[in-house]
Amino acid sequence: MKLTVIGGGSTYTPELADGIARLALPVDELVLVDPDARRLDVVAGVSSRIVAAYGHGAKVRGTGDLDDGLDGAGAVILQLRVGGQAARQRDETWPLEYGCVGQETTGAGGLAKALRTVPVVLEIAERARERACDAWIIDFTNPVGIVTRALLDAGHRAIGLCNVAIGFQRKFAGLLGVEPERVTLGHVGLNHLSWERSVRVDGAERLPGLLDAHAGEIARDIGLPTDLVRGLGVVPSYYLRYYYAHDLVVAEQLGAPTRAEQVAALERELLAMYADPALDHKPGLLGERGGAYYSEAAVALISSLSAGTGDVQVVNVRNNNTLPFLPDDSVIETPARIGRRGASPRAAPPVEPLFAGLIAHASAYEELALDAALNGGRARVSAALLAHPLIGQADLADRLADRLIAENRAYLVWADRTLAG
Repeated sequence: MKLTVIGGGSTYTPELADGIARLALPVDELVLVDPDARRLDVVAGVSSRIVAAYGHGAKVRGTGDLDDGLDGAGAVILQLRVGGQAARQRDETWPLEYGCVGQETTGAGGLAKALRTVPVVLEIAERARERACDAWIIDFTNPVGIVTRALLDAGHRAIGLCNVAIGFQRKFAGLLGVEPERVTLGHVGLNHLSWERSVRVDGAERLPGLLDAHAGEIARDIGLPTDLVRGLGVVPSYYLRYYYAHDLVVAEQLGAPTRAEQVAALERELLAMYADPALDHKPGLLGERGGAYYSEAAVALISSLSAGTGDVQVVNVRNNNTLPFLPDDSVIETPARIGRRGASPRAAPPVEPLFAGLIAHASAYEELALDAALNGGRARVSAALLAHPLIGQADLADRLADRLIAENRAYLVWADRTLAG
């Protein structure tokens, strides 16, 4: 199989190369596509050495030609960042001036990223339809839920993937002293808005005992108070911190280095390491870049889609009545059975109002965000912001819309045509 990575010059890519080789994914060719020739040369070089060091036979190469990368691919991974870390830096800073969280996947910054990203992803997917019509598109590009819905609405064979669930699986397995494969999660929600309502080991529920023994450590990991986690009786994802402790997060972010600044510094160090022709393994520093277990999640999904194994993985797919309070065409993040025909969501227990209300609210925002990304216009941007659970005030939404458009004018083809909607 030919596996193509769009955004292959990312410093994440050696993690993927390591997973492909270590887990023996049957890939003949790994093609990294990226417009940055310098980064691509460095990343392709170290990725090739990593694969070879494991004795895996895949050929690794880089290209700046999208059609060359897509031709005949069996799977396409999307991990691009339109505007790079500079755009992320802006997403994480200007919303703070309005008392709003600065974050690249939620709030005003998350909407900005969606507006920049969706049109580019859809152009790439259309090229993939022409050059590799049977390929599965695996979307890691944030905001995953919105991007995945855009792909599905356009008729592409797409599944969204995030590392939050697999990270919890690995964490809980370590705390319980069992192999990760024995742990299954009752994961419910949307991408970056999810809760673990169940943690089973060999089918036996272990979540209450896990919280009794380890609530403090789990709470520290997700940045929430221990009493809140115990009171909820579930484990929220880290991203719930932006909702449950919004004002505290804003206060912490003001004057502090942004994640974009931290990542940019890490990337400079990593690229210098990757340029060493003797390096043939992923360096420990890569663990600080984020995306833990990214390779395991990607390899598991591609393997199951190819082999039709029918195992259960947490992915982003159509709701299809899994959560009855959402429209069927919504995209949710949920355990699903994976086969050659795609992902089939598992039935979910009824969702408690405390969680269902926020899921429905955020899902409605995502629908409006996609409308704004596809059709443009200030009125659509303002409506999406008004619908966002972290904003919800008309005057604030209007001011944020104007600023968002001004900050991203270079990426919004409609911005100079109209500001009136």
